Amino acid sequence: MSTQIEKQETETEEQESEPAVESPGEKRREQKRQRQAEREAQRETEEATLDDEETVTLKVFRYDPEVEGKQEPRFDDFRVPFHKGMTVLDALIYARDRYDSSLTFRHSCRQAVCGSDALFVNGRQRLGCKTQLSDLDGPVRIEPLPHQEVVKDLVVDMEHFYEQMHAVEPYFDADEVPEGDLEEQRQSRENREKVKMSTRCIWCGACMSSCNIAAGDNEYLGPAAINKAYRFAMDEREGENRKQERLRIIEQEHGVWRCQTQFSCTEVCPKDIPLTEHIQELKRESVKNNLKFW
Repeated sequence: MSTQIEKQETETEEQESEPAVESPGEKRREQKRQRQAEREAQRETEEATLDDEETVTLKVFRYDPEVEGKQEPRFDDFRVPFHKGMTVLDALIYARDRYDSSLTFRHSCRQAVCGSDALFVNGRQRLGCKTQLSDLDGPVRIEPLPHQEVVKDLVVDMEHFYEQMHAVEPYFDADEVPEGDLEEQRQSRENREKVKMSTRCIWCGACMSSCNIAAGDNEYLGPAAINKAYRFAMDEREGENRKQERLRIIEQEHGVWRCQTQFSCTEVCPKDIPLTEHIQELKRESVKNNLKFW
């Protein structure tokens, strides 16, 4: 009897000494805590190292509607090392990769061609990849483009902007095409110079964001879309009937006549397109198109 009792006590002690089996959820939570602790330790180490380097402080807008505790807009500070030639986009990438992987912003080519990283930096619309930190006063305040719905952090919803761009039917449509398969659709040098600047648009949305009229009139085509219409309407290869149709699109109530020539779009365009001038020229074309002499 005593032997049986001793055996049961031994089995009980062995069971008690065995570690409790963690559930998959507990394992993931523990791994997440460990990663957070490692990031915090790395951040403290890097900040200690930064004391001996030249640095710049970023004040970055943060907002995430899907995460509890981050649904109220706020600004987070990031201290990043500074070196000659460093851009705002470089600094954001450093902050995301070293400090907070949840920091969200758009970027692609990093050569001011794709137009995806338009931001509101120190109170002005700019391309992150084109803006040198050395040209800015610190701390550098980085926000999403104004007058557009924020999706998360520095990312805004561009759907409405794209709809306005497509509303002017931005594609070439000639009355005649060359007879030969390898024949070019020729354009004079003078006409190419006339429309050259308008072709530089990269669809970044900076001009639309700066426009007070667009902010108050959601149906206004906006400077980018009107500039795109200018690019085709002023092209000598455009078919005459097609040009008339395009002019009818831009002379509507929410077209060129809503522009109040504030020049804000021209001032912030990263490609230096004379947007306001193009809009005014389309106004003149619209007037001439509607003049009747009889």
